[in-house]
Amino acid sequence: MDDEHTAWYKEPCALCSAVDWGVSDEGRFYCRSCHTVIERTKEVVDSTFTPGSNRVSTIGRGPRNKRTEGGRQWMICEGFQFILRNQADALLRLGVGPSFKDEALCELWRLYLQKSRQAYTHNPVRTSRFKVRGPDSDSESAAESSVMSASETDGETNPPSTIGSTAESSSEWSQCSGSVDAVSYLSPRLRRSRGLMSMKKTLALIHLALTWSREPLTLSDLLRLVNEGHVPYVNAYEELPDEMKLEGKDALLFRVESVPSHQLVHKEAQSLVLLLQLPAFPPISRQTLLHPALLSLRYLTDANLPDELHPWVCRVMERAGMADQTLHTFDRLSHPVLPLYDVQAAALIIVTMKLIFGLDDHAEWDLSNQTGDLDDSGNLFNLRRWYRLLRAALTRAQQRRDHDVARKQWIAENPLSSSKRDKRVVVKRKRIAEQVQICFQKLSRGPAGGERGDPSSFRFCWGDEDGADGPSLHHKKLSGVLTLQHNVLTPSNSTYWHPALRACNPRTCRSHYSDVEATLPRTFVWLLQLFCFLLDVKPAFLYEEVLKVERRVINSTAARSPETKTGTRTRTRAQRRTPQRGQETG
Repeated sequence: MDDEHTAWYKEPCALCSAVDWGVSDEGRFYCRSCHTVIERTKEVVDSTFTPGSNRVSTIGRGPRNKRTEGGRQWMICEGFQFILRNQADALLRLGVGPSFKDEALCELWRLYLQKSRQAYTHNPVRTSRFKVRGPDSDSESAAESSVMSASETDGETNPPSTIGSTAESSSEWSQCSGSVDAVSYLSPRLRRSRGLMSMKKTLALIHLALTWSREPLTLSDLLRLVNEGHVPYVNAYEELPDEMKLEGKDALLFRVESVPSHQLVHKEAQSLVLLLQLPAFPPISRQTLLHPALLSLRYLTDANLPDELHPWVCRVMERAGMADQTLHTFDRLSHPVLPLYDVQAAALIIVTMKLIFGLDDHAEWDLSNQTGDLDDSGNLFNLRRWYRLLRAALTRAQQRRDHDVARKQWIAENPLSSSKRDKRVVVKRKRIAEQVQICFQKLSRGPAGGERGDPSSFRFCWGDEDGADGPSLHHKKLSGVLTLQHNVLTPSNSTYWHPALRACNPRTCRSHYSDVEATLPRTFVWLLQLFCFLLDVKPAFLYEEVLKVERRVINSTAARSPETKTGTRTRTRAQRRTPQRGQETG
């Protein structure tokens, strides 16, 4: 069949010089010798064509691609406002309360526009004078010549913008497209202010609104919903209204190709909350789902750990002084740091497991052997069995995640280019990506874009039903690793190791996890990786939070050591007799 369509084409292949052409499923010619695909396509004969029935249109000298009419003047902040609205509506459809959007996000957005002097102010951050472009004018040169930066003199009041009057007085505005302030938005002076909106800041603002509303949705949950496509972020500009046309410099502001990390979004939220000068947030009490007392219970369930471990997590939380709601409530005066609710809860669980099981590559396996000897009915929690179960489930979950990322559709339907010169490159990349997806779909026998599953707060599913990751261990008892001393249950493990806990200066020193990772016990490192997968954070980020919790626990223990009970003194003496890896607690 291919010979009928390629017999007339006798050009040699540019790569191997062979004259042996075939036609692919997409209708393109390819060399059968070296499989090189060329631009020539199969000619299709239209059977409905009747000679003399078609009309010949006149070819003019004007531009071939005429712009769609109906555009209007719009500001960059309007585009971000539409994106924020779409993100909020997506969260409302997922079950977030309506007060999140009406009472929190809208008020924060208005306050941001006022603080950044983009709206609701008599002293705007810039004054723009616009020159309406003609249909043949270049978008970039017109935009650059149409925007004039505001005076940088301190205390000078800028006159009101003339956007409306200019648009009304011009009859050619219907043929214009693109935002009117993209060039000034990207000017060095405004970039130095670090207060202008970006796609990353939209997620930070959403996170602040969720925290203010005390919604049980942590930052890791929000980023997971974004990664899974339930909340628009990548290619979110495609949902903007048709009259808001994006081109030129708009691509530098609205085009994103990846989802930011947990640490970057939290940093943006911290800078935003200081810029807005917000009052104290509503208190995060112990009954709030964002409090570590309840949030840790959710992570224990997801990690298939026994329910009896939760009271011990709460005891560690109280010993560290982290049960007080003031530590989990942002206050610009008393507590100016935005809490990391999810990372703190995971760090408390890790410290608790170190306290009970040791996690020094020796104590946990000795306790597992001891539990196996005592467990006749199979009701005791065995760390070795849990480790084997979670290790297999974690490997499968990581493979599923990597597979979903590989199948995810990242290329937009209407890709943006920052200039006309780059538009050809963007279109060519899109065409190549579509061809690769078609090949991938044929090889994998599935849709190239992947299927979007229902959102869930849990990474794993434990139980006996079909599709579960393994049997549930939530009902198991901790009796095998606890002993009764003076009518008080005490961990059988009598030692607690930890690295050096001296705090570094965060301005001059960063995480030392990469330096000490090789010296840490492997069980502890694997446990870090497990919770990093649950929260989608980096191990160094979680490791630093574990050190913060340990500092609080050990400092409080040292302050109360003269009044401690016998069990605590026994563990302290045992630590001195049998030193473990790292520095011992005193």
